[in-house]
Amino acid sequence: MRIVLVHPAGSNWVPGKKDVSAVANRMPPLGLLSIAAYLEREGHEVGVQDCLGPETPAGLTAKIGRILSGNPDLVGFSATTSGFPDGYEMAAAIKQTRPDVRTVFGGVHISALGGRLLADWEHIDYLCLGEGEVTLSELAAGRDPQAIHGLAWRDGDRVVLNPAREHLPDLDALPFPAYEKLAGFPKKYHLPLFSYVLSPGATMVTSRGCPYRCSYCDRSVFQQGFRYNSPEYIYAHMDHLRTRFGVRHLNIYDDLFTLNRKRIAVLCDMLTAKPLGMQFNCAVRAGHADDDLLHLLKAAGCLMVSLGIESGDAALMEVHKPGVYLDEVRDTVRRIQAAGLRAKGLFMMGLPGETVASIQKTGDFVMSLGLDDMNMAKFTPFHGAPIWKTILEEGTLEEDWRRMNCLNFVFIPKSIDSKATLDRLYNTHVKRFYSDPRWRARFRKRIWEHRRSLWYMFKHLPDFLYAMRTFEPEKEKA
Repeated sequence: MRIVLVHPAGSNWVPGKKDVSAVANRMPPLGLLSIAAYLEREGHEVGVQDCLGPETPAGLTAKIGRILSGNPDLVGFSATTSGFPDGYEMAAAIKQTRPDVRTVFGGVHISALGGRLLADWEHIDYLCLGEGEVTLSELAAGRDPQAIHGLAWRDGDRVVLNPAREHLPDLDALPFPAYEKLAGFPKKYHLPLFSYVLSPGATMVTSRGCPYRCSYCDRSVFQQGFRYNSPEYIYAHMDHLRTRFGVRHLNIYDDLFTLNRKRIAVLCDMLTAKPLGMQFNCAVRAGHADDDLLHLLKAAGCLMVSLGIESGDAALMEVHKPGVYLDEVRDTVRRIQAAGLRAKGLFMMGLPGETVASIQKTGDFVMSLGLDDMNMAKFTPFHGAPIWKTILEEGTLEEDWRRMNCLNFVFIPKSIDSKATLDRLYNTHVKRFYSDPRWRARFRKRIWEHRRSLWYMFKHLPDFLYAMRTFEPEKEKA
C-alpha cells in the first residue's frame, strides 16, 4: 500500500503574532518516523510530510498537492491538540480532491478523546488509539477493521471502538526511525539555542510510558508502564545517527531517562569505552540521579541535564507533582553542576491553585537555584491528563484547541484575576531569569562553546528579536 504520514504544523505560537517557533526549534516528528520505518519494513511504500519541516510548501493547496503527488491509498495524521484542527483541514481537502483516499488520525489528542472524534469530524475514516506501529500495519495490510485492536472506525452511521491495542513488549524489535524521509535532515533541523556545543543535532526517545502520575501529564498513548530500549540498542541507534547523518549532538526526550539505572550505567560504559564523537542532553527526575550516575553521564558525553521542577511552591508540588520536594530539587541541581554538567530547570506557570504569591515563590526559587538554563511553560490542561476531570472546578477554561500548546494561557486559576495578569507575570519572570547578572556571567564564560548557536541566531536575527519582544512586560513596550 502507498501511505503518506503527515505531521501538521498546527498553531505553535501566540495568536496575532508571527510564528517563529520553527526558526527557534525544529525537531523531527519521531513518532511518525517510527511508524514510517515499521510500515516500510512490512513492505509498504511510505512518504512523510512534515508541515513544520524546512522544505514544506506554503498554503493548504500546495501541501495537499505534495501529499497527493505520490498517489497514496492511505494518509495518516499524527496530531497534538493544537495540531488537530490543521490536520483535519488537510484531511477535508484531501477528501474533496480524492474521496477514495482513506484518512486515519493518531497521536495523544486522538487517544485521549477516542471515538467521539469520528462522530463529530466526518472526513476522518479511522482513529488509531495508543501505539500506532502495529495498528497501522494491520490496517495497511487490508485486515478487517473489526479485527484490529486499537482502531476506531465507522460501521455505517455507527462508531465502533475496538479493544485497546496491547503495548509492544520489546521496543528493541522496532527499526530505527526513518530520519532519511525528512527533507533537509539533519542540518535544517535544529535544537533549542545554547543547548548544544556540537552540531548538527537530532533527537531520540529510548523509552515509553511513565510510572508516575503528575496532574498535568497526558499518558493516553503509552499509559503508566515503563518500557525501554536496551543499552545496546541505544548505542547502535546513536551510532546510526552519527555514521549515516553526521549527527554530533542528541537531545534525548525520555521523561525518565535514568529510571532504570542499570541500563544507563551500561550505556555510559559503552560510550566511554568506544566514544562516538557525540554529546547528548537528557532529563532526570529528582531521586533518580545519584552522584556516581551523574559522573558516568559526564564521562559518556552528556552536556546538560534537565529536571522537571514545575513550581517553587511546596503546596502546589504536593498536588501536581507528588513525591518531588524542593529541598531534593536544590540538592539535585547542586550535584548535577558539581559533576560538571549543565542544569536546566523545567517549570510551569498557571497550574490550578496558582496565586500571585505562588508565582512569586516560583520566580524566587528559580533564581535561587543558579540554573544554567530554564524553560517556563504555560500550563495547558489536556483531555487525557488527570487534572482534566476537575479543571472546570479550578478556574476558567477557554477550550480553543489551536491555542492549547503550552505557549498560551487558556486556563485562568480561580485566584488569578485575568489572563493579562498571568501574561504580565510570565513575561516578568522569564525576563528576570535571563537578565540576572549571575546567569549572564555564566553565559559569557561559554561564548566560544555557544558560537554555533550565536551564528545561527545572527543569521535569523530579525525573527529572534521579534520573539524576544514577546517576553517583554507590556509596560515596557512603546
